[in-house]
Amino acid sequence: MKVVSRSTIAATDRDRGGVLTAIGNTPLVRLERLLPDTRIELYAKLEALNPGGSLKDRPARAIVLEAMRQGRIGPATLVIESSSGNLAVGLAQVCAYLGLRFMCVVDPKTTAQNLAILRAYGAEVDCVTEPDPDTGEYLPARLRRVRELLERHPDSFWPNQYANRTNASAHHTTMHEIARALDDRLDYVFCATSTCGTLRGCVEYIRSRALATRVVAVDAKGSVIFGTPGHKRLIPGHGAAVRPALFEAGLADHVVHVSDIDCVIGCRSLVRREAILAGGSSGAVVMAVHQMRHDMGATARCAAILPDRGERYLDTIYSDAWVVGHFGRLPELIGAELTLERAITSRTGGRERT
Repeated sequence: MKVVSRSTIAATDRDRGGVLTAIGNTPLVRLERLLPDTRIELYAKLEALNPGGSLKDRPARAIVLEAMRQGRIGPATLVIESSSGNLAVGLAQVCAYLGLRFMCVVDPKTTAQNLAILRAYGAEVDCVTEPDPDTGEYLPARLRRVRELLERHPDSFWPNQYANRTNASAHHTTMHEIARALDDRLDYVFCATSTCGTLRGCVEYIRSRALATRVVAVDAKGSVIFGTPGHKRLIPGHGAAVRPALFEAGLADHVVHVSDIDCVIGCRSLVRREAILAGGSSGAVVMAVHQMRHDMGATARCAAILPDRGERYLDTIYSDAWVVGHFGRLPELIGAELTLERAITSRTGGRERT
């Protein structure tokens, strides 16, 4: 695993001081063991090394600072957002550093570890206990609760990650860092899709520079973002029960849908072969690369954006008991040194449980 670049902090952020200057400029590393039977060059953008542990640190900082510049956030403003994971942690970190109150609307699927992290940062937590009656999903219920809280607190601000264009523009830097490290010579970039912030930001940068890079959106099976039927999903971090306002038809050159068990295989392959302990959406990205490997050209140069770290998934993806409980068996990759190809073939004999 070879480090390609880690550049210095941008001058525009240096004046802010403190932990916020550590956001961005994450390493890009060559993955040399994940696709051993190909000549494809595969690089990983390690967003887990942001101080809050994920790529969501970028939009969290950008959205809050932009709202402060616009006068929408003052010293007494309550920041309110719906999130059950990484953006919640990113906002809690930013608000703690800037001395702002932050209230996060979560649901029962939010992990105990994430709740503990939020409270450690001093965030207030409001939990929605019932899913939306029409869809059976928690996201619409959480958004409804956010609107109620905004009405209750006149001096409040909603970052609205699902519609805020700053969410997308924050990822111009993500794509810039990748392109700069590879001298703009990149055939494909793979990114997990949820709010569409990362996808849109990367596409905007690519188009503004007229790069030849093609963008692959990695979505979850059961997500409605790209018009496929929705159903319950186990692995958070990618996919959505409601199409976000940041979505726009034609953003992605390719769309790959990845199942929950694929995420498990991808994550465990990544840590075994590259010693990278990453979260569920990173496993999805790894499997999307694998699925497309025959369509990209024998010597394609690719970048995979790995959104977060794996410690928050130790009780799920990396727990043998959890995997067996939900999928009936362990993928054979765990018990033997198999290629991803054989792992995918072997797991089709089992059935996913929803």
